[in-house]
Amino acid sequence: MIKLFIKEKYIASFIQDKNSYLIDYKDFDIKNSITLSLPNTKRFYTYEHRFPPYFETFLPEGYLYEVFKNLLTKEYGYIDDYLIFSKLAPNIDARVSFESDYTRLDFSFLDIDTVLENDSSDTFSKLLEIFLNKNAISGVQPKTVALLKNKETVHFKEYIIKTWGDEFPNLAENEYFCLQACKKVGIQIPNIQLSKNKKFLVVENFIFQEDEIFGFEEILSLMDKNKTQKYSGSYEQVAKIIYQFTTNKQESLREYFKIVVMNYLLKNGDAHLKNFGLLFSDDFSMIRLSPAYDIVNTTAYIFKDKPALTLGGKKIWWSKENLVDFGVKNCLLTKKEALEIYKMCCSAIEETITDITHYIKENPEFKMIGKRMCESFKISMQDKTIKELPLELTRTWK
Repeated sequence: MIKLFIKEKYIASFIQDKNSYLIDYKDFDIKNSITLSLPNTKRFYTYEHRFPPYFETFLPEGYLYEVFKNLLTKEYGYIDDYLIFSKLAPNIDARVSFESDYTRLDFSFLDIDTVLENDSSDTFSKLLEIFLNKNAISGVQPKTVALLKNKETVHFKEYIIKTWGDEFPNLAENEYFCLQACKKVGIQIPNIQLSKNKKFLVVENFIFQEDEIFGFEEILSLMDKNKTQKYSGSYEQVAKIIYQFTTNKQESLREYFKIVVMNYLLKNGDAHLKNFGLLFSDDFSMIRLSPAYDIVNTTAYIFKDKPALTLGGKKIWWSKENLVDFGVKNCLLTKKEALEIYKMCCSAIEETITDITHYIKENPEFKMIGKRMCESFKISMQDKTIKELPLELTRTWK
């Protein structure tokens, strides 16, 4: 049994029974709810033959999953989601804390400048080794949680260190420029830094703000879907979830519209249901769209990539007219407001093309990916619907 706590108060238990999972609240108190999709009620939550979506948020994927698979299979002779979660649970720092059969570990913290200056494969391996049992994070690219501090402060913060493999060169720079482009139009993003040799993107965990730990839940979980279904849905459905749960509906939907437009203009084909989420205060009095995260230009690597979710029933790169119509119909915007936002987003893309062009001059190793990004951005600016990037362009990229 895994015990769940809010501010040291035991509120619920999480139990595996063969291929079923049970969540059992101890006492009724709506404020002591685990998360938005699991309000405190007098009934059990049961999941047959599938892991509860909210808890799945904490499970590693891709690279990290393979690391855990090798270690746990060797130690226990098997691996499943409950075993992985049990191992990680005591070391999760979030609005809800957990106790399992495994002991909470004490982690040392490292100097952030040392990590930024020494962004080698060896450093990443060292970070992963030190913080392995804190890696309750999803996403398929190589990444690790790390506790880092500035020399000037006595406080440490939780960061996610992202790197990349040979199949996705310069991914840290790619994401950095895409997130900075979003920031240009007023979209909230996490605090991010590029390392010295551009091997790491260091991302501050946005659930920790000042003295408060905010709750966070992915849209995928709010739709009661598991990770295998993250590409099954629409941007219209995401808008409905945001409208249903947020306390500042107009502001959150306006922000969401900006993110959708930027994902289309930036050619991010991986804006799936796990890459949108809601933040909420401890007592649920504030529920809003989370900062934007995991935004990259995917067509620099996958030439025929397309949007992750449908819009208007199709997975194609829609033009201004369709995106503006989406904003009016789904995001509580007037046509004038949607057009103004679209224009702002286009200006941010133009600035980003200039930023990347200047950056390439001082960082020629980014030329190939940077050029591909800029060329795809220019196609976005042509304001026409396309199913995929033109064949003559992708040929030159190959």
